[in-house]
Amino acid sequence: MIKTHTAPYGIALLRVSLGVLFLAHVALKIFVFTVPGFVGYFATLGLPAVAAYGTIALELLGGIALVLGVYAPWVAVPLALEMLGTIVLVHGHNGWLFTDRGGGWEYPAFWAISLVALTLLGDGAFALRPTQR
Repeated sequence: MIKTHTAPYGIALLRVSLGVLFLAHVALKIFVFTVPGFVGYFATLGLPAVAAYGTIALELLGGIALVLGVYAPWVAVPLALEMLGTIVLVHGHNGWLFTDRGGGWEYPAFWAISLVALTLLGDGAFALRPTQR
């Protein structure tokens, strides 16, 4: 049974947590790998530079939107697709465990599933711009 009186707070916790994780993830790309380094990495995958810049923008803007609760269920969809893309293009061949060399696909899969759950659940409490039902 769903606890309807506390469910919006649980959803908000999920939404904000996912947003903070994306902000930390994009900070890693910008400040540790550097933007040119990340663009170069995308080139090694056979992807155009614009895809690297798009990924950075998606994670930055998507993370902010999730934290603030601005159309969160809609924002979660492209972020989930990005995570599925990382499984296919980057982590899938490294094995299951994220601790495997090169990082396996367990963490991106869990992240994608969490984003799909958020899409199904809605914005939760404290959303600045909740989606209409």
